[in-house]
Amino acid sequence: MDSDNILPVERISLLNVPLDIVPQEALAERIYELLSPEKDGLIKGKHIVLLSLWDLLRARGTNEYRDFVQNAAMVLPISKSLIGGARFLTGKTPVRYMPFDFIISLLTILENRELSVYLLGAKSRILKKTEKNIRQTFPRLRIVGRFIGNFKRQGENTILEAIRKASPSLLLIGKGVHGGERWLARNSEVLNTGLRLWCSDIFDVFAECKKRPSRAAFDRGVEWFGYCFQHPLYVFRFFPYIYYRMLLLGYRLFKKN
Repeated sequence: MDSDNILPVERISLLNVPLDIVPQEALAERIYELLSPEKDGLIKGKHIVLLSLWDLLRARGTNEYRDFVQNAAMVLPISKSLIGGARFLTGKTPVRYMPFDFIISLLTILENRELSVYLLGAKSRILKKTEKNIRQTFPRLRIVGRFIGNFKRQGENTILEAIRKASPSLLLIGKGVHGGERWLARNSEVLNTGLRLWCSDIFDVFAECKKRPSRAAFDRGVEWFGYCFQHPLYVFRFFPYIYYRMLLLGYRLFKKN
């Protein structure tokens, strides 16, 4: 595709939380750009956030997670309600990404240049199967290391050093790492180069232990119904959704965005 026809990447603000508009056709170029050296010649570590509605509300507080999102190199919406909210306040429509599909696209982009990934999280059995399936699907993608989640705190420095020495193009983190995204934020300087991405159930899906939502359910914005059967307390997230709608109306009326 001619680069002149690719829509530009743009960052907007939704309720004072950053949100990036990254067209599918611009994703590869954006990823390679993030992995390129800075003006000082160094390749600096950057993290990507897949932002849900719940995450957006968390990122509005004064806390560690807010700083994590504000400092992200790329913040991509995964909830349909964020698309409607952005359109309502800014008149712009971000591209919504399905988490598993985005990670498949990301690994494909890395494989095209024979780049590397480090896997961190999950239980040993799941992580081994994940590695096997990734190797089969992306044969030219180099897996430069893996380590299970739920590691002991006294072993954390050893793991950080192993990741730093491996210098992966992508550090992919799943469930089991204590703190999740906050673990990334706390260790950002030590991890150094490459991209970092946290996605809770990604290794379970790769290992075929958990099904991802159907495309039809995702497109309708009802993928979270399935999570309610697994975690009944999720039904109470309906109330934050009402709060979100009230915030949108308030910002619209008072032109705060």
